[in-house]
Amino acid sequence: MSAPERIPPRGLTAVDPLDLLTSGELTVRGQIREASNAVLFCSVAYGGQEADCVYKPVAGERPLWDFPDGTLAQREVAAYEVSEATGWGLVPPTVLRDGPFGPGMVQLWMEGDPSVSLLALVDDEEAGEGWKAVGLAQVDEDRTALLVHADDVRLRRLAVLDAVINNGDRKGGHLLPAPDGKLYAIDHGVTFNVDDKLRTLLWGWAGEPLPQEALDVLARLDASLAPGAPLATRLAELITPAEVAAVRARVGALRTSGRHPEPSGQWPAIPWPPV
Repeated sequence: MSAPERIPPRGLTAVDPLDLLTSGELTVRGQIREASNAVLFCSVAYGGQEADCVYKPVAGERPLWDFPDGTLAQREVAAYEVSEATGWGLVPPTVLRDGPFGPGMVQLWMEGDPSVSLLALVDDEEAGEGWKAVGLAQVDEDRTALLVHADDVRLRRLAVLDAVINNGDRKGGHLLPAPDGKLYAIDHGVTFNVDDKLRTLLWGWAGEPLPQEALDVLARLDASLAPGAPLATRLAELITPAEVAAVRARVGALRTSGRHPEPSGQWPAIPWPPV
């Protein structure tokens, strides 16, 4: 028997990435120990093709007092479904399935391009052209610096997506600029809370008018979130009815304001550590 053909993430293949992730044979290759929950690096093979992926078993999740319902894995998949509904493709293909350690989330592995910098710390008060200021960040005991992110349309789209899914933990390490020019975002377990939990590094557009592209996407999301509509039906399989209603309300609020959200001031707006 010939060895499976190794495929690059998001490459053109005869096997749909979702079919590969859902039906393929998972083989655990190692553990990503920096993560706070169990994250396993795996390969997945199906239909003569193979790819790398991440498997996060529900059994390895640590309970969160402010997310008492559902699982991190379900919210990761829900974030993928919303991302796909926007048409921006910001979240890698992600599925729920059984694995070697029980049910969990399986996501196609994406390699980031280390030569691309989307975040920076600068000592000057002004970020400079091409950058958006986020706020001051503590570098060490004696020094603070201005945290900035690139003024990039891909990041701006992600800022809108994060506002919709109520992302409570958008860190720099969750941003993967790919060699092909696309941007992928990972780690969406802390999302979809009914309370405002938005914490992110992408505040550079706070209060600014939303681009027309974003308004068009929000209009499509609004329609697809109507009771009985496809996205609403899919999300109801993954998160609670109250959480689905909260997604719908956030989309409506963004359309009404026509602006990027601003920090509430009720808690730290930037996650720690920021990367």
